[in-house]
Amino acid sequence: MNVHGTVAEGFEPVRDAFARNFTALGERGAAVAVYRDGRKVVDLWGGTRDVDDTAGTEPWRRGTAQVVRSATKGVAAAVPLLLHRRGELDLDAPVGEYWPEFKAHGKERVLVRHVLNHRAGLPVLDRPLTPEDALDPLRGPAAVAAQSPVWEPGTDHGYHALTYGWLLDELVRRVSGGRGAGQWIADEIAGPLGLDLWVGLPAAEEAAGRAGRVGRLDEPELSRSGSGPRLRPKRSVTEAYENPESLTRRAFAAITPFPDQNDPVYRAAALPAANGIATADGLARFYAALIGEVDGVTRDVRLFDRATMELARAEESAGPDRVLVVGTRFGLGYMLHGSASPFLGPGSFGHPGRGGSLGFADPEAGIALGYVTNGFRKTVTADPRAQALVRAVRASLTRGPSPS
Repeated sequence: MNVHGTVAEGFEPVRDAFARNFTALGERGAAVAVYRDGRKVVDLWGGTRDVDDTAGTEPWRRGTAQVVRSATKGVAAAVPLLLHRRGELDLDAPVGEYWPEFKAHGKERVLVRHVLNHRAGLPVLDRPLTPEDALDPLRGPAAVAAQSPVWEPGTDHGYHALTYGWLLDELVRRVSGGRGAGQWIADEIAGPLGLDLWVGLPAAEEAAGRAGRVGRLDEPELSRSGSGPRLRPKRSVTEAYENPESLTRRAFAAITPFPDQNDPVYRAAALPAANGIATADGLARFYAALIGEVDGVTRDVRLFDRATMELARAEESAGPDRVLVVGTRFGLGYMLHGSASPFLGPGSFGHPGRGGSLGFADPEAGIALGYVTNGFRKTVTADPRAQALVRAVRASLTRGPSPS
C-alpha cells in the first residue's frame, strides 16, 4: 500500500505507523496531519477515498475530506468558548437565561457549562427524532427543551452523544442573533484559517466531490487471533450497548434510525455533535490554532488566548461516565487525556470520533494532530489506528531528529 505525503526529519515513526494501519489493522483510506509549534511536520494519506470497493476505487488524494463524527464536538466547543471570551456568553449563567423555552421540566438549574462538561442530565430523548426531524435546525433543540433531565443537572456526568449538538447550536443561535454553530465556524474559524473543515458541507464542495464515502469496517483478523492489540470491550460496556433501556443505547439512539452519513442532505445539515466533515490537515490546523499562532489566509491566527485554552482543558468532569460506562474526563467541550481516551500527555485536550477519527492538541509539546478515516469500527473513544499514530508521535518527540 503506497503512503503519500511527507514527514519532517524525526517524525518517520508516524509514517511507519500509518503504513502499518493498512497492513495490520485493515485501514482502507485515511490521512493524518501533525503540527508542531504551528508548523506542519506530518502530512500523509493513502488508500481509497471510498471505503466500499463497489462505490469505486478512486485513490485518496491530498484534500480528501471525510465525516469525522464526534470529533466535530471539539471544533464546535470553540464557538461558545470564543463567545465567552468576547463577553457575549456567561458560562455560569442558566441556559434558560438565553433560551427561555429550555427552562421547562426541571431544567432551570442547567448552566451553560453543564452543556460543555456533559453534566446537563440530558443525554437521551424519550421520543427519538426521525432523521428528517434531526436535520431540521428547529426540531432538535425543541425536543431537548421538552425533555426532562435523567439526573439532577450538575451532579454527575454522562456523554451527551447527540443532544450535545442541539444544546450547543441553539445556545449559539440565541447569542449570535440566529447564526448557528456551523455558520459561525465557517465565518470565524475555518474562513480565517483556510481550513478544509465544515459543519454543514456547502453545495459547491459536495458537487466538487470533496468528501469520500464512509462505512463500517470488519475487525481485523489480527485482533481476533490474539496476536494483535486487544479490541474486545469490557462485558459491562458491551451489555450497556446491547440493552435498549440503558442510557448508553438511548443516548446513541436519539436519532432513530441514524441517517445515511453519505447522503448529501445529511452532509449539508449542521449537527455540531456528529456530522463535521474535515481533512486531516483541517482538523490538525484547527487544534494548532487553539494553542498557538498558525498562518492564516490574511494573517497569522490564534483562536484561543492562554486563559481560554486553560479554561478548555481544566477538568470539569471525571470518573465513571453514566453513558459510556467507563471512566472519562472532560473539560469544557473537550475530552481530556485519560485511560478511556489517551492523547499525548496529561495536558492534552481534544475529541475522538466514534469509529476512528481524532483531533487533539498538547500545549506542552506544541503538538496538534488530526486523523480522519473512511472506515468506521466499533470503537468510541480510543481506536487502535488512531492510538498507533499517537504513540508514534510520542516516540518521534522522544527520539528527535537524526544527527547530521
